[in-house]
Amino acid sequence: MNRPILATIHTEAFHHNLSRIRELAPESKIWSVVKAKAYGHTLETAFKGLESTDGFALLDIADAQWLRDHGWEGRILLLEGIFNQQELDLVARLQCDLVVHSEKQVVWLEAFKNDSGHPISVFLKLNSGMNRLGFKPAQYRTAFHRLHAVGCHMHHMTHFANADQVDHAPSVGEQMECFEQTIQGLQAPSSLANSAAILWHRNALGDWVRPGIMLYGVSPTGVHADIIRTELQAVMQLRSEIIDIQELKKGDHVGYGGRYQAPEDMRIGVIACGYADGYPRHAEDGTPVWVDGADAQGDGVICPIVGRVSMDMLTIDLREAPNAKIGSVVELWGNEVPVDDVAQMSGTIGYELICALAQRVPVVIK
Repeated sequence: MNRPILATIHTEAFHHNLSRIRELAPESKIWSVVKAKAYGHTLETAFKGLESTDGFALLDIADAQWLRDHGWEGRILLLEGIFNQQELDLVARLQCDLVVHSEKQVVWLEAFKNDSGHPISVFLKLNSGMNRLGFKPAQYRTAFHRLHAVGCHMHHMTHFANADQVDHAPSVGEQMECFEQTIQGLQAPSSLANSAAILWHRNALGDWVRPGIMLYGVSPTGVHADIIRTELQAVMQLRSEIIDIQELKKGDHVGYGGRYQAPEDMRIGVIACGYADGYPRHAEDGTPVWVDGADAQGDGVICPIVGRVSMDMLTIDLREAPNAKIGSVVELWGNEVPVDDVAQMSGTIGYELICALAQRVPVVIK
């Protein structure tokens, strides 16, 4: 495709973010979460950028196979465990760690004839209040003993529902109390903290932390200032160019539905990026776009979106960008425009935007 849109994946930012996590959780090992094609960054780039992690955590056993085929000898955690009993042979061969969260998974492991010579490592999941996956406290201890009895290497695990909130139930404190009471006397390593807990709940880390979104330089709260404070770097940068400029008269409307009306005579820039590229269709007027070298001093400047995002294009207000011209480079998100800011103006979260980058967008790895 000869359109100027381009996504760049900065593997050095992966290195930086992983190092920052080690500083925040120095006593813990790290599961780098690379589900959903590494949050839209591709497994290949995550493998390259996160090679110093202690382990990779993912959903699809085919991704585990890919990692082994490409030389990864470290640990791999299947975050939802197995979905059918037949997968256990491959799990044992690939030496994957398993999250176990249901009775049927326990039964499958009890019946499994493990001839690999390696015990299966289990992270037994406690439902400590999120009420999504995991054993309730009354069933947890029995499941632990059953799996321990068949030779599984046991770990404790739970997941926090509101580590990024201060006024939502259940709180991290409530879930931690449930967790500690339930596992009392059952000696095994633990895995507790997601990205938000790593940032704000250092007393709830466990022996293994599970950073996801923060590895990619995106905020778990959707507020970019949270990430600035921890000095993480955006891994994905989405850029394009101005492909046309329109001169509007006061009162002219822009785009489908005429959502924006020019308050005065003005220029607008047309950018080669739309919702078919993964940019949010519901981005409101005012959503920031950075235009390189466009202000009166020749520096980059933020210009707001005006008008509805269409399939292949969006339009921006150039009143503060006198030097903007056809061919000017723009950043849709990345270093100058945090993806969290775009998400906030679109009624969503940064996770969704980076995961939704369209296949038609060319990607370069640096």
